[in-house]
Amino acid sequence: MKKLLRHSRKTMLLALMGGGLFLFSQCHKAQQFPEDEFDERLSGGAATIFDASSRAFTHPIPALAGHDRYVHDLGDAGFEQSFVAAPAPLHGGLGPIFNNVSCISCHHNDGKGIPTAGFANSSLLFRLSENGHDEFGGPMGLPGYGGQLQDQAVQGTLPEGKVSINYTEQRVQYPDGSSASLRVPTYTLTQAYAPMAAGFALSPRMAPPVFGLGLLELIPEQTLLSMADPNDADGDGISGKVNYVWDAEHQRTAIGRFGLKANMPSILTQVAGAYNQDMGITNKIFPVESSFGQPQAPTPSAHTDLADTLLQAVAFYVKTLAVPARRDTRDPEVMHGQQLFAQIECGRCHQPTLQTGIDVRFPWLSNQRIHPYTDLLLHDMGSGLADNRPDFLANGNEWRTAPLWGIGLFEKVNGTPYYLHDGRARSLEEAILWHGGEAQHSKELFMQLSRSDRDAVLRFLKSL
Repeated sequence: MKKLLRHSRKTMLLALMGGGLFLFSQCHKAQQFPEDEFDERLSGGAATIFDASSRAFTHPIPALAGHDRYVHDLGDAGFEQSFVAAPAPLHGGLGPIFNNVSCISCHHNDGKGIPTAGFANSSLLFRLSENGHDEFGGPMGLPGYGGQLQDQAVQGTLPEGKVSINYTEQRVQYPDGSSASLRVPTYTLTQAYAPMAAGFALSPRMAPPVFGLGLLELIPEQTLLSMADPNDADGDGISGKVNYVWDAEHQRTAIGRFGLKANMPSILTQVAGAYNQDMGITNKIFPVESSFGQPQAPTPSAHTDLADTLLQAVAFYVKTLAVPARRDTRDPEVMHGQQLFAQIECGRCHQPTLQTGIDVRFPWLSNQRIHPYTDLLLHDMGSGLADNRPDFLANGNEWRTAPLWGIGLFEKVNGTPYYLHDGRARSLEEAILWHGGEAQHSKELFMQLSRSDRDAVLRFLKSL
């Protein structure tokens, strides 16, 4: 931190004169700070934590103290709390249809989960829609089902359906003669509780990690807009765009930055939407049951299942989770891999460095130089990864650039690593080989590297 603060050092003298307090400063003009003096390990700036264990994603921002730490801890307990069916004296309101019983059940250790559906430790859910848009420009949910398939239910209620997942292997050949195998998933909806409209879209979504979101929320909108190039005006083949979505909290359109298609504008709406759709827990922002419109829906209630104080605390908990530090930054192979990552142009979407804005309520998130390796924009990832389901301005081929910070710890934190929006990739190499569309050129450059250079790129990614 001394290096980070060196450029703003001042010599100050306080003097009490005539009952007044005067401040004298010996100041200097701001100068260019040497790039090689930044500590590359500080992925989250001052919000970085040094822990490479299985608990690496679970820590509060180091500077958090006092009442802020109390609210964080309260939110932590709420994040781990399991809900039960009503009536119940505590934590009631689950369902009547749902995907899981708590936040932590999907976001294991505040990280990713496993790409299965319908089980207690499942982290994969499925979005549903038909052609058209709702009144806010978002996806049109299926009649009798809504916008998400709830595959579990409380006693006396039917789940909306189940999804079976089958994989086939597809070989990929490198120019040097070596090969890799990719899993190609097929998703089949079964046991539907009621007839479904023809031609519906089914989109898998695996729960992403939740650390560092407070920093991403504070990236200025102007920064996002400056990186966007929806018409590829510069001709580099990259046409990232922002997603304008409906903000249910403020009842207005806003830039989306959370969710796998950037379809949520804030941490609070993301958390509130997950409670409502994933657990069937109504709240101030989403007060209508996810089963609304179904024959088995409960009688509407004037009261919500979740106290607003707890909703706010859980959102604050997510906002104030620290980012794990990078490792092995001076390892020669890692440094070589970092150079190659730039040379094959991965950083055009996975932007290495961003600067957060200023919010006086959150000084430990403000004005931070961070390394999330994302632009939070939508990009066409090709037909191989397409879900063919629009989501506000995102078309069926587009996904938000996933942040890469912490990706090297997924295996340790979550046991078995899975990558991409539906967990189909079992390794970082497989994840790269699935890239298409705007990322096709970078993938081909990666494939043309020697085996040792490809290994260096992967070693670099594992240092993040």
